[in-house]
Amino acid sequence: MKGIQYNKVQRWVKWFLPFYFFTFLPLAAMAQQITGRAPSQVAVGEQFRLTYTVNTDDVSGFRAGNIPDAFDVLMGPSTSTQSSYQMVNGHTSSSSSVTYTYILSATKNGSFTIPAAHASVHGKTIRSNELHIKVSGTAQSNSGNTGGQRSPSGNTQMRAAGSHISGSDLFIKVSANKSHVHEQEPILLTYKVYTLVDLTSLNGKMPDLKSFYTREVPLPQQKSFKVESLNGRPYRTVTWQQYVMFPQTTGKLEIPSITYEGMVVLQNRNVDPFEAFFNGGSGYVEVKKEITAPGITITVDPLPAHPTGFSGGVGTFTLTAQLDKNEVKANDPVTMRVIVSGTGNLKLIKQPVVNLPKDFDKYDAKITDKTKLTTSGMEGSMIYDILMVPRHQGKYEVPPVEFTYFDTQTNTYKTLRSQSFTLDVAKGDGSSSVATYTGEEVKQLNKDIRYIKTENTPLRAVGDYFFGSVFYWVSLAVLLAVFISLFIIFRHRAVENANIGKMRGKRANKVAVRRLRVANKLLKAGKQNEFYDEVLRALWGYVGDKLDMPVTQLSRDNISLRLTARGVDNDTVTQFIGALDECEYARYAPGDASGNMNKVYDAAIQAIMKIEEFMKGKKVKK
Repeated sequence: MKGIQYNKVQRWVKWFLPFYFFTFLPLAAMAQQITGRAPSQVAVGEQFRLTYTVNTDDVSGFRAGNIPDAFDVLMGPSTSTQSSYQMVNGHTSSSSSVTYTYILSATKNGSFTIPAAHASVHGKTIRSNELHIKVSGTAQSNSGNTGGQRSPSGNTQMRAAGSHISGSDLFIKVSANKSHVHEQEPILLTYKVYTLVDLTSLNGKMPDLKSFYTREVPLPQQKSFKVESLNGRPYRTVTWQQYVMFPQTTGKLEIPSITYEGMVVLQNRNVDPFEAFFNGGSGYVEVKKEITAPGITITVDPLPAHPTGFSGGVGTFTLTAQLDKNEVKANDPVTMRVIVSGTGNLKLIKQPVVNLPKDFDKYDAKITDKTKLTTSGMEGSMIYDILMVPRHQGKYEVPPVEFTYFDTQTNTYKTLRSQSFTLDVAKGDGSSSVATYTGEEVKQLNKDIRYIKTENTPLRAVGDYFFGSVFYWVSLAVLLAVFISLFIIFRHRAVENANIGKMRGKRANKVAVRRLRVANKLLKAGKQNEFYDEVLRALWGYVGDKLDMPVTQLSRDNISLRLTARGVDNDTVTQFIGALDECEYARYAPGDASGNMNKVYDAAIQAIMKIEEFMKGKKVKK
């Protein structure tokens, strides 16, 4: 009886196992796959979607394939989850999927391959299909609105993610209040933004120009847009930046174009509206957009022949001068304050010349800057406090202060003069040999000749100097030899460090060893998937650094060709490629997981060691 039951069980197992493998396993495989989608052909400048869909929500560690340099990643990855539930005859079923979306833009013509993406599903690693995209032609401008919802600010019509933003949708106009000026005459340069899309930020800066003294006008951080009609289209406009520029040379001067990097908000229609609501508005994405502001040309005429005493001032100015006191004693300080006020290149003018009587000592002026930058140029005052000390009693006449500048309103030179000053100097009391003054601290002796030193002084023989001695010249020769040696050493190191590919090749072995140590820890911890990922990173990273190959060119065929070109023998090349294959196969191989991991680890170490020995010219032991 038991034998009959055993035969029935055996026949059931023989029938069920093939049915299980051919029915349920394919269904399980279908439930755990990544599907990549992208258009097969696009044009240069065209934006398109790259999506990867996993038909389960238990996904972790998603990694897209290396996207070629021919595509700019404008956005991504953005993640969206979809779920559905069904109830039929009392039976409930559900399905879910996760989609990873990128927005790409093609930059050059050619045929390109996006490698497979990887993800971990229920603890197992799965791969997507490769995507082949052909780029040809140039995308046509699409100035019309693609439709969509209002932006979060409510001011513009929201574009859908992936829609093309043309040069007529977002651009910058550059204007100067004057295109023909004199040298040092201020120019106001304005950068004004015109947009039909929702612009959130814009970053760009005027480069340093040797031909101009440039200062940026402070504008509000919070930009306020206004609506302006241009070519029949309602643009939102705002003055983004303004610069006041003082030309330092003459001729036709070029103000170069500036490339700004802007952020534009687009609507991500791939996100479920309910999910977007409960996740803080994730229905919107930001896309980078480069905008180039055009350059302009300014014609700068030289100033007419300079008169004597020209201060370098260009603009419109006034001059005032005054003494803080009209009666003093000898050796007491007097301060003259000279104020130059107006609009122009105030920070670039020379200090007004003050001529004093013969018996006066004059000290450097204390300069106070009371200017501010406006759209008209520098406005305000430059204050010069000049300290002077009369040495003898008497009545002195201080001449007027003169200031000569070029007036931009009349295009002529003008000379401003203050009034003259009369100063009564009484006899000093001589109570102190040192006078201390406020402001600039000045000390002076009442005696012209210092005391003769009377202390014992060591004597030297005539001609007994260190300068010119044998020891002096030997010291110079040693210092020169040390300098030349250090220069040669540091220059050699600088040349080696500048060769990035060579430095990567030198560090390749160290980087690989560091990764293999991490892999060894993962091996001991029994973390199988992480172990294989780390070993693969060590192998691919080592050969990429050693051969100075970009990631996009890393393939088994390219590696074999490069290693063979370096003189590595076929056995070593085969062993390295075999280590890569061993790692790929062992991950899914049945049997002893620990044994497979040890085998892969040893194979990786041996492959790297053999290539390293071959590169150093050592004989590889068979």
